[in-house]
Amino acid sequence: MSATPQKNRATRRVLAAAAGLATVGALVAAMPAGAHDRGNGHGHGNGHKPRTVDVQLLSFNDLHGNLEPPAGSAGNVSETQPDGTVKAIPAGGVEYLATSLRTARKGNPYSVTAAGGDMVGASPLLSGLFHDEPTIEALNGLDLDVTAVGNHEFDEGAAELARLQNGGCHPVEGCYEKGKKFKGADFPYLAANVTKEKTGRPLLKPYTVWKKNGVKIGFIGVTLEGTPDIVTANGVKGLKFHDEVETINKYARELDRKGVKSIVALIHEGGAPASTSYNYDCDSPGAGDGISGPIVDIAKGITPKVDALVTGHTHQAYVCTVPDPSGKPRMVTSASSFGKLYTDTTLTYDRRTKDIVRTSVKSANHVVTRDQAKATDMTRLIDRWNKLAAPIASKPQGWISADINGRGSTAPEKPLGNVISDAQLEGLAPADKGGAEVAFMNPGGIRADLVHKASGGEGDGVVTYGEAFTVQPFTNMMNVVDLTGAQLVTALQQQVSGSNAASPKILQVSKGLTYTLDLTKSGADRVVADTIKLNGEAIDPARTYRVAMNEFLAGGGDGFAALGEGTNKLVGASDLDLFNAYLAAHSTAAAPLAPPATDRITVIQ
Repeated sequence: MSATPQKNRATRRVLAAAAGLATVGALVAAMPAGAHDRGNGHGHGNGHKPRTVDVQLLSFNDLHGNLEPPAGSAGNVSETQPDGTVKAIPAGGVEYLATSLRTARKGNPYSVTAAGGDMVGASPLLSGLFHDEPTIEALNGLDLDVTAVGNHEFDEGAAELARLQNGGCHPVEGCYEKGKKFKGADFPYLAANVTKEKTGRPLLKPYTVWKKNGVKIGFIGVTLEGTPDIVTANGVKGLKFHDEVETINKYARELDRKGVKSIVALIHEGGAPASTSYNYDCDSPGAGDGISGPIVDIAKGITPKVDALVTGHTHQAYVCTVPDPSGKPRMVTSASSFGKLYTDTTLTYDRRTKDIVRTSVKSANHVVTRDQAKATDMTRLIDRWNKLAAPIASKPQGWISADINGRGSTAPEKPLGNVISDAQLEGLAPADKGGAEVAFMNPGGIRADLVHKASGGEGDGVVTYGEAFTVQPFTNMMNVVDLTGAQLVTALQQQVSGSNAASPKILQVSKGLTYTLDLTKSGADRVVADTIKLNGEAIDPARTYRVAMNEFLAGGGDGFAALGEGTNKLVGASDLDLFNAYLAAHSTAAAPLAPPATDRITVIQ
């Protein structure tokens, strides 16, 4: 999902020793993934190899460093029951994901595991505090064979992505464990559509070929072309992002020339199924009828040489068949997010043609339930890193009386969005702090809910530093800028128009700002201009307002070009510091913070 990345997280990390960005060096190509010794065959015996063999493709996407089960509603998947009711099932956590994948592989000698990007970035404190080294270590332990890069792999820039791939201790913070050097990923990150501006050469490997007993499957990995729109400028400095379809078709031709006829595309871009239930049939009434969004057009443009698409980015669950350019159905899958689901796809490989028998491709999503045995090696990994994080993670920041939903809220105005924007306004309203009159928060930057139930030994209702960090993991610096009333109105209209027309991004607004969102209208008209008021007064188009927002929005991120036009900028504290200060100022054990009313945006459906 789009989110709020931050410039040079290292300089603002709790454990940071000094400031500084690593120099972007040459990125060393990764070692090819080791094929696992696993598969099933069809055909005749008599000592001959069978004509076809079933290859199991296990896949997942958008893990975002969620090593522990995600808390609250963000840790549930929806399942439609036979009677039509929908049940929430707690899911996720790498201890359970490891068990699920290992169980699924049993009896499948030909098994390959792939991912659709955003394995790291916007991670909870347990991984984020250590620049996601714990997650890469966990993925190595899960026997991941290959992944595409997602937009979040660029949050800390190309040099940090290279370090995650190739290993080596952090350039500023060094090695986290005495006598231990970070080894890096033992699977390749693929970035076929990302090139270096200076040389035009690919940043990382565009594809890899998985091989076993003469069976060969090529994997091409791409991230969404719009990555620069949702990552801060420093994260994508010196890089170019190219069209997903053109790139995949180019490398599919190259693989085909090399004799690799079976090809899977790993695409960090996705769609929106008509239902959020993981077991919804999105081929109803016809192939691909139940899914919309960017992945549909991408799938329709990708050469028939590609046999299946593993997708991500939208954090949705779907298993659909979308017609390829020749009109034949082709499998397109996504496994929600945070390790809550995995997809099990059967690819029937024909040894004679070296291709996948497309009519035999079967796929299903499975819940990573928390009632199965934990993988002990993952438990040890989590315990080891938790011990290092504990002195910082367990520190109380405030108290809440009930869950305050952010990520888990599907409403345009989220209770936690109101808390965050109010915290930003309060912290930056003093004249010497910027004189802010209103604050905006982008919804993708809210990464979790504040959950009342204790996550450790802190007690129910206590918000720890680790929990606050999980909500606001980017440590974005805040900006206060001058914007005219006309620019403010345009910014609010950009929530539902331009690049956000098909999938609105509704800003969370601080108290005092009110307006009507009429979803029966289309485009910019959905924001009813004459209803926009600040502290009860209509916005004056000619007047200058002081507006607080994180540096990502202030750079025009997420399609908010109008917010990027601000002048007279003052740089304030980080979003996380303001959030924690607000919790401390507005809650005690005796008087915890209650979920706020959501009455700032009037929604007409």
